[in-house]
Amino acid sequence: MLRLMLFSTLFLSTIKPLEKLEFSYLALGDSYTIGEAVPANERFPAHLASVLNISEPKIVAVTGWTTDELAAGIQAADIKGTYDLVTLLIGVNNQYRGRSLEEYREQFTSLLKQAIAFAGNDASHVIVVSIPDWGATPFAEGRDRALIAKEIDAFNAANKEIALAYKAQWVDITHFTREAAHDPALVAEDGLHPSGKDYKRWATAIAPLVKR
Repeated sequence: MLRLMLFSTLFLSTIKPLEKLEFSYLALGDSYTIGEAVPANERFPAHLASVLNISEPKIVAVTGWTTDELAAGIQAADIKGTYDLVTLLIGVNNQYRGRSLEEYREQFTSLLKQAIAFAGNDASHVIVVSIPDWGATPFAEGRDRALIAKEIDAFNAANKEIALAYKAQWVDITHFTREAAHDPALVAEDGLHPSGKDYKRWATAIAPLVKR
C-alpha cells in the first residue's frame, strides 16, 4: 500500500497542465464583448477561450460602440495577420440610439466582410453573435420593453440573414438574455449588462460551433 501511495504521488507530480492550443481568436464588438461591469476573466470571449483551452483573445471593443464606431476602432487598432476564429457582436447601440435598420444592414455587411478577411477569407471561421435584449434588464424599467424586443429581433434578423448569406456562422444568445427578467443572477451589478454567469452560457453555446 505504501509503495502504491508513493507511486501515485510521484506520478501525479509529473503531470503538467495541458498547454493551450495554438489557436488565435479575435473578438469584435461593443460592451457585450469587452464585458462591461464584469471582471476581465468573466467576459464571454474569456470564457470561450477557457472552454476551448486556447490563448486569450485579442479584443477590439468599447462600451457604447455602434457599427460605424467599431469600423473606426478596427482601423485604429491596425490589426495585422489573420486569426483562426473571429466573433462579431454589434448593433445594440444602433438600436438604442434609434438608428435605422437600413444603415445597420449596410454597415454590418461591411464589418462582416472585414471579419471574414481577418479569418483568412474562411467565412466558416467567423461567428456572428446575436444582439442581447437589454429590455429584459432592470435598466429598462419604465420603457417599452415590447418595442425594444421587437426592434432587437429586427436587427438580429438582419445580421442573421447577412451572416448566412456570406457563409458565416450565427448563434442566438438573445434568448439567454431574456431570462434576466426572471433571474437577477444573470445581470451584472450595473443592472444592464449580463453577468459572468450569463456570459459563460454564451460561451458554452458558441464552443460547439468552433469545434465543428
